[in-house]
Amino acid sequence: MIKSMTGFASLTRDDEAATVAVTVRSVNHKFLDLQLRVPSTLGPSEGRLRGLVQKRVSRGRVEVAVTVLQRKTPAVDVELNETFLEALSGALERAREQGYISGAMTPGDLLRFPQALSIRERQEEEEEVEKVGARVEEAVAAALDELDAMRVREGGYLRTDLDGRRALLAELFERAAKAAEEGMAALQARLHERVRELQADALADETTIAQEIAKFVGRSDITEEVVRFRGHLEHWRALAESPEPCGRKLDFLLQEMNREVNTLGSKAEGPAVSEVVVALKAELEKVREQVQNVE
Repeated sequence: MIKSMTGFASLTRDDEAATVAVTVRSVNHKFLDLQLRVPSTLGPSEGRLRGLVQKRVSRGRVEVAVTVLQRKTPAVDVELNETFLEALSGALERAREQGYISGAMTPGDLLRFPQALSIRERQEEEEEVEKVGARVEEAVAAALDELDAMRVREGGYLRTDLDGRRALLAELFERAAKAAEEGMAALQARLHERVRELQADALADETTIAQEIAKFVGRSDITEEVVRFRGHLEHWRALAESPEPCGRKLDFLLQEMNREVNTLGSKAEGPAVSEVVVALKAELEKVREQVQNVE
């Protein structure tokens, strides 16, 4: 399937307990590179969230950001550092006796000493954490559905472009193959003429000459390259129609097609072949750049 690696999705889910916001972005990358940003309280859900993304996305740099806004005010625990306060009280009493300070310590005085009080947000009950985690997983799954829909839609545009380029490559290659056949025919005609000229030379070994001609013609035969290139085009069509992601396979296939074009260019005869081969290589490079956008 031709699916783009670029996409974006954002949604918000509200209920009586919390507001969950999810943003997902994806861009091109050779492999799957997942960046997940979630509140620390969702640590137990992080592995499952990564699994959700990995099931839906096979390639690309994906950033998932989750924020959770609790509707109820979190409970807090306040702890008094009695050891510190006893030491502080003794020091203040000595200062008071020596006339450095006067008056009693007030609650406001305690707040000036960070060591005196420890105020921590109370850890939520495990059941509540699991409930919020489930809500987050549902929201992330829904955002991934939106992301996938956008990537499929963009992939449709990519496929239209790539189908046109595949047809152009097929046309160019057939032109190159035809030009190579014409060049081969002209070469064989010249070689046969040369053989007739050599037949007048009594010193010429006709058998050896014929063997050399056969070897040269064999080295110039492009039948194998033509068959393979046509096969690559059909494989490309099958990959595009398959439900599986095919970006990496297409990239490899294009490398093989480029190899066949290079071999054809080195074997075939005639300036017409060289001109079409240059056009083929230029078009293959354009296709490879486009395939970098395919998952």
